[in-house]
Amino acid sequence: MGAFDLVASPLLLAELERVLAYPKLRRRILESEATAIVEWLGRSATIVADPDEPGPRTSEDPGDDYLIALAAHEHAVLVSGDRHLLELAGELPIYAPADFLSLLAQ
Repeated sequence: MGAFDLVASPLLLAELERVLAYPKLRRRILESEATAIVEWLGRSATIVADPDEPGPRTSEDPGDDYLIALAAHEHAVLVSGDRHLLELAGELPIYAPADFLSLLAQ
């Protein structure tokens, strides 16, 4: 299997923490597990500053634009299940999680 560097930013970690607290996810992920996930990512990823510059493209969801800017700034691919981001996959290096795993397996 291929290797990759995991990149995150303070905004990404904050969003993950917020999303993992949603009631629909809380039914599947215990609070202690959610906390452990965010802490693991904070330790395991390369944490970079959120870019000041906008990305090369915007999403239909302005809340996703920081992710596009982060990926562009770090010359990284973006892995997401978010439909607004996946709609841009033909223009930017954005992969659904299953597609990214397939890419790594090649």
